[in-house]
Amino acid sequence: MIDYQKARNDLVESLARRGIRDPLVLKAMNSVERHRFVAPNLRSRAYEDVPLPIGEHQTISQPYMVAYMTELLRLTGREKVLEIGTGSGYQAVILAQLASRVFTIERIVSLAKKAKLRFDEMCTSNIIQKIGDGTLGWQEFAPFDRIVVTAGAPAIPDSLMQQLADGGSMVIPSGSRRLQDLKLVEKRGDKIITLSKGGCVFVPLLGSEGWK
Repeated sequence: MIDYQKARNDLVESLARRGIRDPLVLKAMNSVERHRFVAPNLRSRAYEDVPLPIGEHQTISQPYMVAYMTELLRLTGREKVLEIGTGSGYQAVILAQLASRVFTIERIVSLAKKAKLRFDEMCTSNIIQKIGDGTLGWQEFAPFDRIVVTAGAPAIPDSLMQQLADGGSMVIPSGSRRLQDLKLVEKRGDKIITLSKGGCVFVPLLGSEGWK
């Protein structure tokens, strides 16, 4: 029998050693059961600090990367967050612990349906989900205080920049299909500040304003 709580405790300790400092992020990582987001045959590996396959050539992101991207958003509990790429739903549930509302978009129907079942099972009432082209954002609910993109883009989509609130920030990996640079993008009136936060590797962001 796997002691999932101990495995989460150990994971969170390792995240703290690697530099994750926000106590609210660490608390969320400790409370959300990652093993519920992977197939039964992978649950023994759920708390390894590695990405794992979830089908449809997609992955659940490495826990460190989930924590790091979440920490970069500097959430206070009041924000409206847009997530591009629901995937398994794990990142969305982490965000839901820390933000007022999370809007998440997934282009792959089968993944979106599985994520919805998990959201319902976990009683996450502040996650709003749709199936569609995430590169176009979600104009109906814009602007967003924070945007997080969980796939690698060739460039920052114009639609997402337009839907980012003044004073808001976006975390997005961009670069080539094989290797990206994690960027923190901040909007300050007419000024856009882009900071590099290190190399990373994500599945490609497909869509009208992503990879074709």
